[in-house]
Amino acid sequence: MREMRDLQVSLNQTQKIRLERALEQLQKLSAKASSSANASVTVADTIPVNHEEGVLKGHGTSEIEGEVVATLCGVVERVNKLVYVRTLRARYKPETGDIIVGRVIEVAPKRWRLEINFSQDAVLMLSSMNLPDGIQRRRTAVDELNMRCIFEENDVVCAEVRGFQHDGSLHLQARSQKYGKLERGQLLTVPPYLVRRRKQHFHHLEEYGIDLILGCNGFIWIGEHVEVRGDMIEDQENKIESQQNSKSGKRSMSLEEQERTYTPLEKRQKICRIANAIRVLTSLGINLTVDVIMEIVDMSTSLNLDIHEMLGAEFYVQVAEREVERRSSLNKKKG
Repeated sequence: MREMRDLQVSLNQTQKIRLERALEQLQKLSAKASSSANASVTVADTIPVNHEEGVLKGHGTSEIEGEVVATLCGVVERVNKLVYVRTLRARYKPETGDIIVGRVIEVAPKRWRLEINFSQDAVLMLSSMNLPDGIQRRRTAVDELNMRCIFEENDVVCAEVRGFQHDGSLHLQARSQKYGKLERGQLLTVPPYLVRRRKQHFHHLEEYGIDLILGCNGFIWIGEHVEVRGDMIEDQENKIESQQNSKSGKRSMSLEEQERTYTPLEKRQKICRIANAIRVLTSLGINLTVDVIMEIVDMSTSLNLDIHEMLGAEFYVQVAEREVERRSSLNKKKG
């Protein structure tokens, strides 16, 4: 759980006491959550394994006098017989199949280079990308010339981790229509350990008309809903055609084109409200799931808070207290 000194808000004395109490309760609830898996540990803490036979000691663990002991600070994870410690505040560690969000930093021959919050940049090859026409075929010299019409520097892109290649570089792929360029939204960066790997990382918040993508790498996208990227393919084809017809690309947009790319104020406010909910949860070190995020959004609405008021000291305290209630009720249901 995040220490109070890390919070970028000014608390009065009463708020400090309330927040301290809430964080202490959350710490206790985390410790009770499980005797082994998902418990927080520091160096030299004993990891209870209930004297099971054949327990495999993984990363961040050691055996001392017959007990499994943590050699790192983090969270205990179990996969069948394997017990290991997942370090907190560490950089993102890619795994094949991870859904990630990245930003294009270079358009190179036959590839785009992306920043993905990893110790090295990732590579998205032209051959690993769905082309705007949607047809599966060999890439041509014309495709390579049109690469900048698909993605250019600073574009935000959603992709999947393909894996490490023999040269040590990390490769991505975007072969499905759900991947590609993300527009009309906001990109947030959070510590990757707050985003657990789950079956679903794409979320369509129908009530708000918003798409939420929780990237495994700690990059989170909140944007206007896009129907499964048929629109994106059409947009890219139009972009290529317009750039080929007019190299300047600086002609005034028609009213119809402006309406198509304009995000209404109400929708922008919803994006900002969801983004602020994520900022508050991140500051408190609370794991990010779509349910928890939307609970905080609904809470801010029920309290009639303006979007900017969500970043005030009182709301931070209220969110921490609500999280105590939520975890306590979950523990009672399990019990």
